[in-house]
Amino acid sequence: MIKQIIDTHAHIDQLADIQGALQRAKQAGVSDIVAVSVDLNSMGKILDLAKSVQEPNPSTSLRVSPECNRRTKIHPALGIHPGMVKEGEPAEAFDFIRSHIKEAVAIGETGLDYWYKWVRDNTEERAKQKDALAKHLQLAKEFHLPIIIHSRGAWRDCLSMAQEAGVAKALFHWYSGPVDIMKGILDSGFYVSTSPSVAYSPQSQQAMLAANVERILIETDSPVSYKDDHGGFTSEPKDVWRTLQALSRLKNIDEEKLLDMVNHNAREFFGL
Repeated sequence: MIKQIIDTHAHIDQLADIQGALQRAKQAGVSDIVAVSVDLNSMGKILDLAKSVQEPNPSTSLRVSPECNRRTKIHPALGIHPGMVKEGEPAEAFDFIRSHIKEAVAIGETGLDYWYKWVRDNTEERAKQKDALAKHLQLAKEFHLPIIIHSRGAWRDCLSMAQEAGVAKALFHWYSGPVDIMKGILDSGFYVSTSPSVAYSPQSQQAMLAANVERILIETDSPVSYKDDHGGFTSEPKDVWRTLQALSRLKNIDEEKLLDMVNHNAREFFGL
């Protein structure tokens, strides 16, 4: 019997071969995928895709056969990525989230990113990102949903805003920031996740070595490209096994035991 695993962060609408990727995910034992949006357009695509998996619709270009994805469930997360805020996402994006809130398992991907060139020394752009994050945090608190936070280069500000907003569940996805800030994240009852980069990134490894397994989730962030022994690969949900294997080696925890723990964490966090 194939072991089951959960990919807690994938941009499946951006995959070059959605149906093929879902077929390979099913064959690899990926039972659940949290499909994360980045803007209004991707929210619609992800909802359409999630529906087509459950209720095939011949009119949608994103449909997949029920046979293809019989064992893999898609769970939408709705939000605006900080990298998309620069274009000034319309208010209708937040109206869209509200109108489809019952279809979402989480709010996100949202957050702050100070490493973008147009944001680094631009207080106005940082203010735009903070305003968007504040609105997402408000939605998460209002509807009692977990929130997925992108925090690159802005780890402390993201933590402070999440704490001040009083959200119950926050996930700092693909965390590779300072260990002292991560300890503040964990002390607040929040979670961190890691990706296939934990196999080679010193920053990812340092963070995960210091994190309690009870607060770690695993992901692919598909279709991000990563390094491997053959030069590199473009990820898809099946590659969440790579994350598990690398984390198992790093933490010196039996792979099967670790799998049970991270699957439990994912189900608890997202209510799967």
